[in-house]
Amino acid sequence: MRRVPISVLVSLLVGAAVACGGPADSDSSGTPPNAGSGPTTPAPTPAQTPTTSKPTLTPTSPSPPTVPPSSTPPSTAPPAPVRYAFPVSPASSASYGQVHHDYPASDIFAACGNDVLAVTSGVVEEVSRVDEWDPATDDPAIRGGLSVTIVGDDGVRYYASHLLDILPALEPGSRVATGAVIAHVGDTGNAAGTGCHVHFGLSPACGPGDWAVRRGTIYPWPYLDSWRDDGATSPAAEISEWLASHADQCANPVG
Repeated sequence: MRRVPISVLVSLLVGAAVACGGPADSDSSGTPPNAGSGPTTPAPTPAQTPTTSKPTLTPTSPSPPTVPPSSTPPSTAPPAPVRYAFPVSPASSASYGQVHHDYPASDIFAACGNDVLAVTSGVVEEVSRVDEWDPATDDPAIRGGLSVTIVGDDGVRYYASHLLDILPALEPGSRVATGAVIAHVGDTGNAAGTGCHVHFGLSPACGPGDWAVRRGTIYPWPYLDSWRDDGATSPAAEISEWLASHADQCANPVG
């Protein structure tokens, strides 16, 4: 075998080292050649979750509606009209005349036990539940027997007597409505033996006890005619006229 000289081997080893980029290619700081000269890639950052901010809502109370001031005063409803009822029910079974003995009144004849009604709304003034009439003395103050007196809201006093009975709840000061049953047709007092009927009188409200005025001051029949036909003719005006010319007979007017 042919031997290669040592000087040739050394030259070959040095050339190989240069070609392979060995230690001879590094600078004195140990940094590889061309470090930092190429493009750099930034380090990835953690992914961020997008957030949506919500507006803050402040609750508010609704404002009350604004009502413009009115220069017109509120209207006042007119008062309800006065209503009237025929004093005996059923009205079709009752009869009465246009005359009466020695003072204005009406005797309304009907079957015993028929209802007697409040002619209009008002307040009970007097109630007589005991028949004290005696034919031997014939006291005119108690000739009516059982009776009821009502002062109507129209200012007229309504008197019904010769009653069979009176409702237990009816007392002075009680309030009654138009058409309310207050008693029943009878023949008490000096009506005994003359047939069941109601003595019906109209007068101004002069206070309790004035039997001579209470029994009747004007004739009721024109008003009975109206009420029997569901009319509303009021005796208030005629009663006022009577009182204007007979003030001396009404010592203690009510109202």
